[in-house]
Amino acid sequence: MKFLSAVFGIALSATAMSASAQKAYTEGVVSYSTQVRGQPAEVKQYFKSDSTAVVITFGPGKVKILSTAKHDFFALILDIPVASMKKAAIATPAEIEEAMAQYPSFTYAPTTETKQISGFNCKKVVATEAKSKKSYDVWITNDVSIPATGFPPYYTGIGGFPVQFTAFQQGQEASITITSVTDEKAPAGTYGIPKDFDKVAMSDLGG
Repeated sequence: MKFLSAVFGIALSATAMSASAQKAYTEGVVSYSTQVRGQPAEVKQYFKSDSTAVVITFGPGKVKILSTAKHDFFALILDIPVASMKKAAIATPAEIEEAMAQYPSFTYAPTTETKQISGFNCKKVVATEAKSKKSYDVWITNDVSIPATGFPPYYTGIGGFPVQFTAFQQGQEASITITSVTDEKAPAGTYGIPKDFDKVAMSDLGG
């Protein structure tokens, strides 16, 4: 499913940040803006040590993506009023494995360049993809530390929390700039599937 592939990269994560970071969060929310199918979307990624819940709001619609630090659970929850849709699609282990296998593989070259982004002290790291040899500028910070659930898996080992970077979604690229990291608590029920949503397989959502 194309939409599933497009949002997988937002949700799964693989590594924690450097222990030298200044402020450590055990629970909180990462906020940023992106696009979903060409529409501007606001994203709040709630995290705790064992789970993450990404809430994407675009127009009247809302998508929630649930996953675990162990990558043994993934659910895509669609609340699209214009389509009268309230569905929760749960991925199989094979679907999770397939999605993760599509991630790029990088090597990293730190630079001496620095700048402030969204109030974070950042330094530039050049990430080079193993197969394409294409390079990307990734601005990371060590001002904060968050659990493994809080940032993209393909930047494992980059040495800090990515604040400005390129995200990869089904072969397409999107520029992301984190606007804030706070210790805001997730609203009740954030990490669960609402009772009034139909539980379906990913394949049931169509293309």
